[in-house]
Amino acid sequence: IGRDTAKALHASGARVVAVSRTSDDLVSLSQECPGVEPVCVDLGNWEATEQALSSVGPVDLLVNNAGVALLQPFLEVTKEACDTSFDVNLRAVIQVSQIMARGLIARGVPGAIVNVSSQASQRAVTNHSVYCSTKGALDMLTKVMALELGPHKIRVNAVNPTVVMTPMGQANWSDPHKAKTMLDRIPLGRFAEVENVVDAILFLLSDRSSMTTGSTVPVDGGFLAT
Repeated sequence: IGRDTAKALHASGARVVAVSRTSDDLVSLSQECPGVEPVCVDLGNWEATEQALSSVGPVDLLVNNAGVALLQPFLEVTKEACDTSFDVNLRAVIQVSQIMARGLIARGVPGAIVNVSSQASQRAVTNHSVYCSTKGALDMLTKVMALELGPHKIRVNAVNPTVVMTPMGQANWSDPHKAKTMLDRIPLGRFAEVENVVDAILFLLSDRSSMTTGSTVPVDGGFLAT
């Protein structure tokens, strides 16, 4: 999702800074989209992130897309899974958004932030207790950010996809029986493609959504309506 969002923004003429902990992904993206500025850092590391992003910018638009899904039955959830999941899925959003928002406020310009959440923020999914918890927290963080940053003309929204056919989505939902239990609850009868999520992100970043903030936008084929 992050890669395709970066490519779509680059194609639209935006100056893109791409952040990933995987150097090879950044190298191939830079080759595919000349002019994209790569930043290689593990967003789960607060100090390294602060250092890596301190000289980036100015930034007007931010997509918080980094995420991990460590699936464990509730009774087997480990401290490591909790720490890693909340560090990346929630704490990194706070930190990166703080850095960007402070820059916007200092410059006195409006901006937009989109957090990539999940339908799992609002529905329980077996073996997803930590993941669901991080995304539920992210939805509420989105609303509080919108409340506090709104006076500075900074909009904050979330997109909440169903299962998306990324490599992570394919790995976690490759079992046909497991997939059927989810697909049977989606009125449109399919999982999301990456472009479905990218389109929603681009809308929320654009002035076409200038009156929308604090929202959690489902990209779920109707799952949350059932």
